[in-house]
Amino acid sequence: PMIKNTLKTGKVLVLAAAAASTLALTGCAHGPSHRQLGIGAGAVAGGVAGNVLFGGPVGTIGGAAAGALVGNELTRRR
Repeated sequence: PMIKNTLKTGKVLVLAAAAASTLALTGCAHGPSHRQLGIGAGAVAGGVAGNVLFGGPVGTIGGAAAGALVGNELTRRR
């Protein structure tokens, strides 16, 4: 039962993060910038990796945060 609840919570958090990202990116009057796409892609990839490696919502959120930071750094103009 505990594992089932944890998996359900992780899936809900991933879906909520994806929905929030979609709303944030589509709310702009123009298309997302290169940097915004990098941050979004990094957050999604990091969230998936965090969930696979550490499991649960903490791993998912931590991975998404780390992925967003990496995506931000990789797409930053120099």
